[in-house]
Amino acid sequence: MSPKEVLIYSLLALAFVVQLGCVWGLLAMPHVFDRIHFLTPATSVTPLLLAGAVIARESLNHRGIMSALVALVLMMFSPVVSHATIRAARIRRHGDWKLQPSEKARQP
Repeated sequence: MSPKEVLIYSLLALAFVVQLGCVWGLLAMPHVFDRIHFLTPATSVTPLLLAGAVIARESLNHRGIMSALVALVLMMFSPVVSHATIRAARIRRHGDWKLQPSEKARQP
């Protein structure tokens, strides 16, 4: 097994472990506000690892460039989608996305 193959399989195994941890977190957390935090590594770290594996195997031909572009797009828009999801969940639960009076910090 060459060092290049070891790198590729290591990146793929690490991506699998990250995804497995995210799935476990999604199943373990009780509320959507807690679960959303486990989507971030699944949509930002894992695509980078997979793109790294593709680039290590294919170099920078069209497959490597496309995998890097897809990973970049996912990294850029994942926080936007997470923010929109949380805002929609707050609107569904409270009728408004703003801080509720019961959630304000108490003054001593």
